[in-house]
Amino acid sequence: MKLYVTDQEGAEHALEGLEGWRLMEVIRDHQLPIKAECGGACICATCHVYVDDQWADKLCPATPDETDQLDNAFEVQDNSRLSCQIILNENMDGLRVTLAPGIEP
Repeated sequence: MKLYVTDQEGAEHALEGLEGWRLMEVIRDHQLPIKAECGGACICATCHVYVDDQWADKLCPATPDETDQLDNAFEVQDNSRLSCQIILNENMDGLRVTLAPGIEP
């Protein structure tokens, strides 16, 4: 599956995603600038991304834990999500996100 990630400089990257992986893992493994300090445990908010508007309603809603962690993120918007909480599936081919500011490693 193809995922499209725009970095903080505005460059778009086409990444290969794997079903069952966390979006954060794919971003990190393609060496894009993301901290992901907690490794996917939903306790740090350093994998904050903005989900493209056309995809926002297609993803599972944020859990209360994710929403709580987003309170600690920089420049939160209505389309903010933690990429560690987005588990990829076959319906996410073409997903577009933008890395939020303040998460460079």
